Amino acid sequence: MYGRIFRPFAIGQFTIVPEGEIISKSDTIPLILGKKGAFGSGEHETTASCLEFIAALPGLSGMHALDLGSGTGILAIAAARLGVNHVVALDIDWKAAVSCADNVRLNDMGEQIVSVCGELACLADCSFDLLLANIYADIHLALSSQMVAMTRPGGYLLLSGIPLQDKFDVQQRFLREGCEQIDSRIMEEYSTFLMRKL
Repeated sequence: MYGRIFRPFAIGQFTIVPEGEIISKSDTIPLILGKKGAFGSGEHETTASCLEFIAALPGLSGMHALDLGSGTGILAIAAARLGVNHVVALDIDWKAAVSCADNVRLNDMGEQIVSVCGELACLADCSFDLLLANIYADIHLALSSQMVAMTRPGGYLLLSGIPLQDKFDVQQRFLREGCEQIDSRIMEEYSTFLMRKL
């Protein structure tokens, strides 16, 4: 939560490191987050599942990605660390956008990631190879057609933040919008889907 101090911890190929902590030598990829940041440090099951899915995606090098509802920017930073060429981190909450921009600076990723405060419609003319969206189920449903339209054919959509009771509705909506399901993960309270646009 906001202002909570956390200690370094590992998620798959990544280690989440609070600002100011010494980065120990390891085989994992460090993701530095400001200690005062809100909007997700990676501990939530939805964020952790997204990080694991991103690390397993093929062909990230050179991709253009959108992190929709970026919060701290942890998914954007992870994607850029793994070779995504350019990431737009978008959030409607200006505090989240500022938090994201701060974390992008801490990770020295300013040339790869831009933090934007606004709605999805402000990027209507853009297209992406990878769309990351760890957001509420009702937002997935409301924005599904826009999200799919902005994803290039063959591109991936990583959808999370979906409560178990909503997983079928979200899954079916994106299938109807012209996606195929590549993988999924059902967790204690939430679900994550990896889709690909046909």
